[in-house]
Amino acid sequence: MGARTGSADLPLHGGRVPDWLASRMARLGRVVVEALVLEYGRREVLRRLAHPFWFQSLGAVMGMDWHSSGITTSVVGALKRGLAPVERELGLHVCGGRGRHSRKTPNELRAVAERAGLDGERLARTSRLVAKIDNAAVQDGYALYLHAFVIADEGAWAVVQQGMNGDRGRARRYHWLSDDVRSFVDDPHSAIEGESAGTIVNLVDGRAAAARRAELELVAAGPDAVVRELRRLAGRDVAMQQHDPAMQQPGPAMQQSAIAMQQTGLAMQQALPALQQAPVATQQAPPHLSLPGHHEVRADDVLLRRLRGALATAAERAPAAFEELLLVPGVGARTLQALALVAEVVHGAPSRFTDPARFSFAHGGKDRHPFPVPLAVYDRTLAVLRAAVDSARLGSDDKLAALRRLDEQARALEGAMSPAEFDAAVARENEQSHRFGGMSVFGPAKPPRARARDDRAQLELPLRR
Repeated sequence: MGARTGSADLPLHGGRVPDWLASRMARLGRVVVEALVLEYGRREVLRRLAHPFWFQSLGAVMGMDWHSSGITTSVVGALKRGLAPVERELGLHVCGGRGRHSRKTPNELRAVAERAGLDGERLARTSRLVAKIDNAAVQDGYALYLHAFVIADEGAWAVVQQGMNGDRGRARRYHWLSDDVRSFVDDPHSAIEGESAGTIVNLVDGRAAAARRAELELVAAGPDAVVRELRRLAGRDVAMQQHDPAMQQPGPAMQQSAIAMQQTGLAMQQALPALQQAPVATQQAPPHLSLPGHHEVRADDVLLRRLRGALATAAERAPAAFEELLLVPGVGARTLQALALVAEVVHGAPSRFTDPARFSFAHGGKDRHPFPVPLAVYDRTLAVLRAAVDSARLGSDDKLAALRRLDEQARALEGAMSPAEFDAAVARENEQSHRFGGMSVFGPAKPPRARARDDRAQLELPLRR
C-alpha cells in the first residue's frame, strides 16, 4: 500500500524565474543534493523529493515564492540543471519537466537505463503509467502540465507531477516513491497535494477494486452490451424495446451478455460510494498543509518557536564550535541565519517541514516576501556549502559536521517568539536589505530614505485625466 505523507493547497501563479535567481537555485539545489548523498545516500534524496512538505521548504529556502505552485516548476528545473554536470558521479538523474520537456521523459529514461544497466522500456512504461493514473484514473479536475522522474542508478525512483485547474486558480502536486509502490492500481500515491475541486473519481483508490473489475467486465462484454446496460440503468429499456424489434427477441449470446451486464451494473453501483471521495488523501487523516493565497509572510504562517532558533543562532554570532564555518570570507551573523535553515533542510526530520514559509527567512523571496533576496548572503551560503561538500569528498568532513552542529544549536535555541517580534524581524530584514544586495523581480532594494523619497514622489504625481 502506498504511504500518503500529506496534502496542501497551492495557489496557481504565473511568471518566470529571473536569471540571477535561477542560476543560484541550480547551484544551491546541487550542493544540497550532494550533501544529502554524502550524509544519507541516494535513496534519502528520493524520499525527500517524495515528501510534499520538504519539497515546498526546499523551494522556499531557494528564494522562490514560498506558497505558490511555481515552486514545483522552478525546483524541478533547478535540480535538472544543477545535477546535469554531476549526475553520473552522483548516480541521480532528473528526467522530464514542464510541458514539452515532460514528453521527453521516456527517451531520457531509456538513455539513463542504457548507461546504468536498467530496463529502459520498463521505466518508460512506468513513467507513462504514473502520468496516466494522475491525469485519467484520478479525475479531480486538474490537468497535468509537469512530470518529473528522478531515478537512481540502482533503479529506485521518485516522481513529482503537477496539474492545474485554471477556473479555480489552483494547482495540485502529486508525489510518488518507488519504495512505497506495491501496485500501480491500488493506493499507489506517496502523497497528493491540492485543494478539493468537488467530487473526485479515484479509480486507483484501494476501495475502488470492485469498480475496476466492473470496468474490465464492461470492456470484455463488448460495445452492444455496454450501450444496452447504460440504457437499462437510465430506465429506458421498455421504450427502446417498443421501437427496436431486434431487442425484443435477443439470441442466447445476447441473453448471456445481458445477465453479465446486469451483474456488472450492480457491482458498479455498489462500488460508486467508494469512488466518490473528496479529498483523495483523507483515508488515514495525514497532515494537511494549507498554503494561503496572500503573498506576504505573516506570523501565523510560520511556527514562531522554530523560527526563533535560526534568528537566535545568528544573533549569538556563532559559538566556537562553528569556527570552521567562519573561515569562509564574509561569513557573519546573517549568513549563519541562512545556513541554519539550509542545514535543517539537509538534516531535519519530516515533522519539521509543516511550515515552509519559515524557510523563506534564509534567502527571502523573488517577489520581496518576506524580504528581497539578499544576493550577498546567498553567495556566501553557497560558498560555505560548496567548501563543506568538497572537503568531505576529499575525506575531511569537519565542515559538514559543523553544519550538523549548527542545526542542533538552532533547535536548542528555539523558544517563545511573539507576533510583534516576528513583525520586527521582517521589518529589520527589509530595512537592511540594500546592505546585503537585496534583489527582487522589481529591481534592487533601496535604502529606507530612498524608498521614502520614491513613495513621496509617487504620491505627488499629477493625476491624469
